[in-house]
Amino acid sequence: MNPACQAGDSATEPYLVGHNMLLSHAAAAKLYKEKYQASQKGKIGITLVSHWMVPFSNTKLDKVASIRALDFMYGWYMDPLTYGDYPQSMHTLVGNRLPKFTKDQSIMVKGSFDFIGLNYYTAFYVAAVPANSNPINISYSTDSFTNMTTERNGIPIGPSDGSIWIHSYPKGLRNIVKYTKEKYNNPTIYITENGIDQLDIGTLTLKELQNDTYRVDYYKHHLSYLNRAIQEGINVKGYFAWSLLDNFEWAAGFTMRFGINLVDYKNGLKRSPKKSAIWFNNFLQR
Repeated sequence: MNPACQAGDSATEPYLVGHNMLLSHAAAAKLYKEKYQASQKGKIGITLVSHWMVPFSNTKLDKVASIRALDFMYGWYMDPLTYGDYPQSMHTLVGNRLPKFTKDQSIMVKGSFDFIGLNYYTAFYVAAVPANSNPINISYSTDSFTNMTTERNGIPIGPSDGSIWIHSYPKGLRNIVKYTKEKYNNPTIYITENGIDQLDIGTLTLKELQNDTYRVDYYKHHLSYLNRAIQEGINVKGYFAWSLLDNFEWAAGFTMRFGINLVDYKNGLKRSPKKSAIWFNNFLQR
């Protein structure tokens, strides 16, 4: 790690990191399948994260841009895992900054999973950005020539109760697994993360924190769309809510609460169920 925390080369390094992550996963999967799977009868997979991308307008440019945004977030990994190479849109726009798989690497990466774990939280509107033949700052974050936003004409894409990036968009969960089925040969899918947070800067009472009706609505509607997807033949085999407990959330620390169970940080980390935990308990007993 750079001791000075200096910025690196965002035009190349993210692609190198992603490339080596894929190769590392494929090598681990190959080892497991060859040496352990027959005796252990286990499965090996990989977890990816993706938003659902909604065209900002009905123009062809924005519709194509929404698929391109999916390529740069989800296809970046799913295309090599399914087909052995990166999406054509990435080849076209990233060019020689995009690492190349050797023939043997492509064979190793392709199909190196028994299941796909998918983390889904939210959706974004996506608009096309005009291509610039001489950009000032080349970066993986702008290579897709798209602009992602949570609002259109001042109206949010869905309700939110915490992060500026998580807005509830339940049908996006069905859309992303349907997209996975259609583009990536209907793999076995586990929803490994799905949830919504609540901002807590110390002003809410424990009773207010437990009254998370917005989270009940989030899970109720997402699971309804997921059930619909399963009925349509999409190969979803499991679902994990994020999260069982309030926890430390990256740069947000303890100010963002994702748990269906409350953690009282001021009283010995005492746990108590929120309304969402009670809802889940009733839901699972049906």
